Amino acid sequence: MNKTPFTDVHIALGAKMHEFAGYYMPIEYTGIIDEHLAVCKSVGVFDVSHMGEFTVKGPGALDFIQSVTSNDASVLSIGKAQYTCFPNDKGGIVDDLLVYRLGVEEYMLVVNAGNINKDWEWCTSHNTAGAILENISGDVAQLAVQGPKAMRTLQALTKVDLASIPYYSFVRGELAWSKDVLISNTGYTGAGGFELYFRPGDALTIWNALIEAGRTEGIKPIGLGARDTLRLEMCFCLYGNDIDDTTSPLEAGLGWITKFTEGKDFVNRASLERQKQEGVSRRLCAFEMIDKGIPRHGYELYDVEGVAAGIVTSGTMSPMLKKGIGMGYIKTAHARPGTEIYVRIRNKDLKAVVVKGPFRKQR
Repeated sequence: MNKTPFTDVHIALGAKMHEFAGYYMPIEYTGIIDEHLAVCKSVGVFDVSHMGEFTVKGPGALDFIQSVTSNDASVLSIGKAQYTCFPNDKGGIVDDLLVYRLGVEEYMLVVNAGNINKDWEWCTSHNTAGAILENISGDVAQLAVQGPKAMRTLQALTKVDLASIPYYSFVRGELAWSKDVLISNTGYTGAGGFELYFRPGDALTIWNALIEAGRTEGIKPIGLGARDTLRLEMCFCLYGNDIDDTTSPLEAGLGWITKFTEGKDFVNRASLERQKQEGVSRRLCAFEMIDKGIPRHGYELYDVEGVAAGIVTSGTMSPMLKKGIGMGYIKTAHARPGTEIYVRIRNKDLKAVVVKGPFRKQR
């Protein structure tokens, strides 16, 4: 398995380790609930160095990005980031990703760890604009510092005014004696905070400085288990569960990142535009359990008359709500908030209700 620059640190801290997307990653340290609450109430640090990064440069950079992504990258100014996806040519999603505009003709794409090779092949095979593409995944380390005390923790390590960085914006600066760190006001937890991109050689220096600076704030290292429960409480999609090659961005509630701007001719635009006009037969919805039970990926959903209505894509016991919550694709007729549905768990149909997400307010 692949390692990140922090793998030995995780092992030394006694983390429960497991393979994820080909990397040996920490699943939990002190327990998922404890780590989840630490991020919501204080500050946590996640090793996300397994994520992939591609640079896109040259006169054809923007044309390339516009042709392969669903959102409108032409609105990005230098120092701004954007959430988007790669639509495939069959109505589904190759991957969801972030686009950073680094310079006049320079961008960085941040893709999911499990899709690095697939995304790279997709990008290179669809590069009709002559953009200069480089897969720099092995040359970038990444930490996510998340929680209401994340800014105060990080501010002790940099002269950059973190409060002046708007949401989905970034700056480059020195942090923890490491130069040229990309400090991004983004995250996958809904708890506020920053994502840091830097050279792997600076990894341990930055990690140790973060832990020391956050000691008085109660900083904790956080595993992938809590990362999943945090993003689910916010109804953030997880590729491979909630979205994949067979789910359209409109079905997934990602119409807001699917822009049919004049002059933007992206992969499968015509089909998706027609789908927007005609409507979809199913929608990705949030629901919470009324009966006691924990929904899991793949469980079946039924309407009040016992007719199949959909399938669960993500589910857990919410550490904040202390009840079962989930997301799933539900027939449009049953997708309205307040609609009663049933989750089949171990051959029992347990009552749930469709709700308007997220389950927790974003900071």
